[in-house]
Amino acid sequence: MPVVTLPFQELVDRFGPVPDGIELVVWDVEQPFDRPDDVAITFLPFYFAGRHRWQYVHDLPELELLQLPSAGYEWAVPHVPGHAVLANGRGIHDDETAELAVGLALTSLRDISAFQVDRTNGVWDSRETRSLADRRVTVVGYGAIGSAIATRFEAFNTTVTVVARTAREQDGRRVHAFAELPELARTTDVLVLITPLTDETEGMVDAALLAALPDGALVVNVSRGKVVDTDALVAELSTGRIAAALDVTDPEPLTPGHPLWTTPNTVLTPHVGGNTDLSVPRSLDLLRRQVAAYAEGRPFENVIEVPVSTR
Repeated sequence: MPVVTLPFQELVDRFGPVPDGIELVVWDVEQPFDRPDDVAITFLPFYFAGRHRWQYVHDLPELELLQLPSAGYEWAVPHVPGHAVLANGRGIHDDETAELAVGLALTSLRDISAFQVDRTNGVWDSRETRSLADRRVTVVGYGAIGSAIATRFEAFNTTVTVVARTAREQDGRRVHAFAELPELARTTDVLVLITPLTDETEGMVDAALLAALPDGALVVNVSRGKVVDTDALVAELSTGRIAAALDVTDPEPLTPGHPLWTTPNTVLTPHVGGNTDLSVPRSLDLLRRQVAAYAEGRPFENVIEVPVSTR
């Protein structure tokens, strides 16, 4: 009987009716699966730390789908078995990550975290902060999450510009190419990063791009830490010229004593963009569709093209 493995019991308990002839089994990929010839679909755990565990995935000779819990997939591409397809979690975390991007921007601009420090110290200081409204926001990365982020920032009466690998018209918006980013940075008040990590985007936000941002600009990173040159960011933050609100860092987690723990004008969350009570129900929605597709012989959703050279 074909087996679909899920990483924890709650997913199995809440899955609902299963197509005839398919079995759901809990497997956290922490040890070899005891029936490797039966596994057709494996859903990796959230925050999967692969390392040697990838061998357990490669030991599944009938695996057809390796399903990721995240929209980002660069970390999994080199490890996909040649006989399986890879699908990402596009759609699971769109709303959650978009909410956090706006929340980080508001926390920084309105100085919310500093007011909470005042509260613990019994200080009542009704000082002026900066509004999000009327800011010029540039969103770098225009997939499903990038679109959700752009829509939410527009609701705050901002002027939103979107940037992606290739220029195009999409969703009634003009999408600018990455090559235009250095010029766009000069008129950007809030730079929001949600692009996938690739060879092209690694270190994209470097010293030159950061220097092009106006004084007082805010960098919001909800993509991957390596999209930003951390040393260059620390140098800019240390002067107080710009601010940052980061859900991801490089390295991650931050090591003890890392400068980002103490740089001024910095808001930091520990990679929680997709970690809310929506994660399980949204994951189940996608998993049910993938299992139905398998049972009915239809193509899977969210399939990522994995170059043969990486397998």
